[in-house]
Amino acid sequence: MMASGGALTTSEYIVHHLTNLTVGHGFWTFHLDTLIVSGLLGLLAFVGMAKLAARATSGVPGKLQATVEMVLSFVDQQVKDTYHGKSPLVTPMAITIFVWIFLMNAMDLIPVDFLPLLLGFAGVHYFKAVPTTDPNLTFAAALTVFVVMMVMNVKVKGVGGFLHEVFTVPFGAKLAPLNLLFRIIEDIAKPISLSLRLFGNMYAGEMVFILIALMGLWQLPLALPWALFHILIITLQAFVFMMLTIVYLSMASESHG
Repeated sequence: MMASGGALTTSEYIVHHLTNLTVGHGFWTFHLDTLIVSGLLGLLAFVGMAKLAARATSGVPGKLQATVEMVLSFVDQQVKDTYHGKSPLVTPMAITIFVWIFLMNAMDLIPVDFLPLLLGFAGVHYFKAVPTTDPNLTFAAALTVFVVMMVMNVKVKGVGGFLHEVFTVPFGAKLAPLNLLFRIIEDIAKPISLSLRLFGNMYAGEMVFILIALMGLWQLPLALPWALFHILIITLQAFVFMMLTIVYLSMASESHG
């Protein structure tokens, strides 16, 4: 069922579902749907986990506690296997990234017409429910990782050690300009690839759901298999973003002498 009525053409229907709820103009345009959904999911996840931790028992855990403990143990093991430095920040950051991105990705499993139809009664005509299909959010997350990475570079190696690495690796001090050029390209590529990988996969998945919804009643044989397969995609994308973050922070903590 189409949320905006049968008068919409196919292209109008697609554009409608891919248009953000915005406020402001030009550079200062805010995507309210991205901010609202990501903020609410963050509060739901981490306030809920904090309350669960306060009520945790050392005996036989309930299903929810067991699930959360399994996720935390899994992420903690990935950090131990990948990050060999000493920082109390890495594991909490990895847990935050994995859980938050997974929940934002999981919004893609809500039928594409459900929220637009529901919010349409309140006069809200555009609303993208999946924050990770918005490049503004994925770039913001990647830039946050990049800033932490640069701070860790300086903190672990010192200003002198960091500059020495920038100008001498990998070709030695005699080729300092070339080393600097390669380092700039490498560091710029990290947040760009990190953000575009998540955005591209989630945007493509959302587009498939929209195209399936256009089939009307014929969507039923396709929607469920794609949703089940998409559970793997949303989990994998959260895992990849988390693992690359750990790898980047591990690289920032290692010295090349």
